[in-house]
Parts: sequence; structure tokens; C-alpha cells
Amino acid sequence: MDLMKRAFDTGTGFLRSVLIAAAVLLSASLPMVAQERSVVVFAAASLKNSLDNAAGAWQRETGKKAVISYAGSNVLAKQIEAGAPADLFFSADLDWMDYAASKNLIEPRSRITLLGNALVLVAPKDDARDLTLGPNADLVGALKDGRLAMGQVEAVPAGKYGKAALEKLGLWDSVKDRIAQVDNVRAALVLVARGEAPLGIVYRTDAASDPSVRIVATFPEGSHPPIAYPIALTKASTNPDARGFLDFLRSAKAKRFFEQQGFSIIDKPVSGS
Repeated sequence: MDLMKRAFDTGTGFLRSVLIAAAVLLSASLPMVAQERSVVVFAAASLKNSLDNAAGAWQRETGKKAVISYAGSNVLAKQIEAGAPADLFFSADLDWMDYAASKNLIEPRSRITLLGNALVLVAPKDDARDLTLGPNADLVGALKDGRLAMGQVEAVPAGKYGKAALEKLGLWDSVKDRIAQVDNVRAALVLVARGEAPLGIVYRTDAASDPSVRIVATFPEGSHPPIAYPIALTKASTNPDARGFLDFLRSAKAKRFFEQQGFSIIDKPVSGS
């Protein structure tokens, strides 16, 4: 009987040791799992090419990964407000970042205005004409029977910039009923690239990303508000690597990808942050 009891005690002790060791190993591995979580970035559609390249460079350098969701800045801000799990918000205009800030969705001290851009008019690559954008421009004639592709003019940053520019140049009233409004600037680019729209308003960087289109005119800088791309950590983020990726995007290694695409570098913290 004593022998059986000793055998039981020994087996129980062994099992207890195994469980304790497993618990120690599990607890030791949890921080590593947390550190290896991908950084989730919600970014304006116009950033895709350059931001994908920057994320790839960061992964090669650090072994860490950024997963990027692209859409219109308005859609992304609303998704974050609804509780979508983003670590960083990279907007194509100040208004939607201001909206996120007003809803207490971002860390204000992390906010940086990182990039600038230009607004252009594009046509399919086989369209050899060049246009001059001014008060006397015959944009309706240039459209022929087609429509002008652009982002939603009340919500998508590129659409808002485009409407402001057309109004400033005195062209809005002539084309406002000839517009194909889409969810983001890359969708406008696709309509032109496929020949489904004869002209589209996109960013200079979008035009550079697609050889199926060519720039036929550039909007004067003073015809619309300055195009600025702010980025910030979200309030809800608990990923320790999110700050590291933000810092990498401000580095010379990442900035070259943005410059290659046609962005200008601003890299200016928000005043008071």
C-alpha cells in the first residue's frame, strides 16, 4: 500500500512539474507573440505603391510586418471610429485626420504631416493632346460624350481637391453634371486606364503608378488647398511595433520610396504635439 501511495505521489509530482514547466514556457512566449503581431495600417489609396515598398523594406530590415488596408480616407476614418483595429491612420488630407482627432481616435502627439502631392488631369495613354487648365478651358469639349472621373466630391480627398480646383478656375458649373464619382482616387484612375472615362482627376503619384494613362494637365497649386498627408498612431493601438514603423516611414530609407513615386516630403509635426 505504501509503495502504491509513493508511486502515486511521484506520478502526481511529475505531472505537476510538467504543468508548471509548460506554464512557464507559455508565459515566456506571450510577449514574443505580442511583439510579432503585424502592424495594421489604414492608408489612403493613393499611397499604395510607395507604402507597400516601404513596408517591404521595413520587413526585410526588422523581420516585422505591416499589413495595410487601402481605401478612401473618409472610409478609413469612419471604420476606425466604428472600432476597426488599426494601429496607424495615414490620411490623404488634413480634414479626415482632424475628424479622427475630434473623435479622440488618434494619439495627438504622434501626428505628423509627412507628405505632399499635386493634382493632375489624366487621359488614356494614347490620347496625345495636352490641355491648359484655366477659366477658358473647354473641359466639356474635351470630354466629348464621356464623363470626368474623380473621387466623391464631398468626401474623398482627391474629389474635394478636384472640386475646389474646378470651382476656382470657373469650370465646375460646366462639368458638374458630367462627373463619374467613385469611392477613391485609384478607382478614378482605373476608369481612365480602361478607357471608360476620357479624363480623370487624380494625384500626380497615381498617374506615375499606371503606364496606361498620361498627364495632360496639372492643376495650378493655388487652385486648391495644399495637398497634405498626415499620419498618426491610433488611440486604440497596443502594438509596440507601431511606433517603430512610424519612425521608419520618417527615415531616409522610406522617404526615397515616396519621392520615387512623386510625393514631396514635408515631415512636419503638428504644432503643439
